[in-house]
Amino acid sequence: MKQLTISDTKQDFIPTDLVEPIFARHETFHPRFGWLKKGFDLVVEDSDIFQSEDAPVRLGVGKNMVRSIRYWCNTFKVLSGNNPSKFGSRLFADGGWDSFLEDPASLWLLHWNLLKPTCEAAAWYFTFFEFKKVEFTTDELLKELNEWQQTLDKQVVESSLKKDISCILRMYGSEDGNKSFLEDSIDSPFQQLGLIQNLGSKGYSFKTGAKANLPASIVVAACLEYASWMSETAKTIAISRLVYDPGSPGMAFKLSENVLCEAIEKVVRSHNELDLSDTAGLIQFSFKNDPKQLADDILDGYFKSRTRGE
Repeated sequence: MKQLTISDTKQDFIPTDLVEPIFARHETFHPRFGWLKKGFDLVVEDSDIFQSEDAPVRLGVGKNMVRSIRYWCNTFKVLSGNNPSKFGSRLFADGGWDSFLEDPASLWLLHWNLLKPTCEAAAWYFTFFEFKKVEFTTDELLKELNEWQQTLDKQVVESSLKKDISCILRMYGSEDGNKSFLEDSIDSPFQQLGLIQNLGSKGYSFKTGAKANLPASIVVAACLEYASWMSETAKTIAISRLVYDPGSPGMAFKLSENVLCEAIEKVVRSHNELDLSDTAGLIQFSFKNDPKQLADDILDGYFKSRTRGE
């Protein structure tokens, strides 16, 4: 695997494997409603469930879907191999943050978890972090994805790339006006994020800017987690990096600088450890304590407040 690194001459950067060159492991299926929860629960009961001959019966799906569920559970980092991950337990365990994904915030968090290091869905990583067009056709996305994947150690046939692109468009939007595609995509929970819009004959478009169902707490937690990868010691990070750097929350959520700053300002009001400052035109996000721990605390606080109905 090619080692991709995040570097910054101004900080003591942490080398990170950003993406594995993994393509078309989903068996052509996008993640469906209930799949991640079902996969997590059954692994809690039996860590060998996905190797079991009766897995299709216990999961209630065909053999190809069993492989797809396993892939997605690991790709979203709900599972780590054949075991529940810390993130999966915090989200899906009994009494977890949102075990039945009733809050769209959980879908945004899963979307972030899918893309963050190490991403095991290379076409998804490329589409959200490396692909620069806002409006695009499937042919344009395929052409640039094919050029990008040739820079990796693993060469992939074009048919696999086409399967990934089709899966991405069905997962986040509708592939075209054809009824069969609409019926196939209607059970994708990630369409609720509204990240990709169908423009009909013109192709597709990323929806950039504010997202009505994306809570500020999710944005800020992702910013803090991203900052924790950038440096082990720094207590500030430029807003421009949080918006425009490959792998950043701004790119993952398709946010503008103004929208991201508004989210931080909202959370700062209730968290004294955080601040947003403007010095000589350089807007920076600062944090007093360990950013990863702050991110966990903010997520805990958000989901607990939702449970209390606040």
